[in-house]
Amino acid sequence: MKGPLMQFIVEDSDTHLHIRVMEPRIDAAVATMFKDKLRDIVAPCGKSVCLDMAAVDFMDSSGLGAMISVRKSLPGNLAIVLQALTPNVERVFRLTRMDSVFDLQPQPARKEPDA
Repeated sequence: MKGPLMQFIVEDSDTHLHIRVMEPRIDAAVATMFKDKLRDIVAPCGKSVCLDMAAVDFMDSSGLGAMISVRKSLPGNLAIVLQALTPNVERVFRLTRMDSVFDLQPQPARKEPDA
């Protein structure tokens, strides 16, 4: 049985790995796949990671557990920065106090002006 594909857009810079998560939901149905694929991307790079979470509208405790697992798989000197969290996802991090473990930042700057 073939499951859904996990979508990420990865940009590698000199200082960090920028990953746009293109999944609308990180929940029990996809959390293990999300964790495994994200670990496969970040483990070999040896750089801090910036996750653009703007496309993620929902995250449950399984998704949060996957994020924590990926964070624990990185060496202690490397950070995971979460950018552009939607209000629902940001609420999950704040209510569980995981905002003290992850660096939550607002929307990254865009090159095009607002209309």
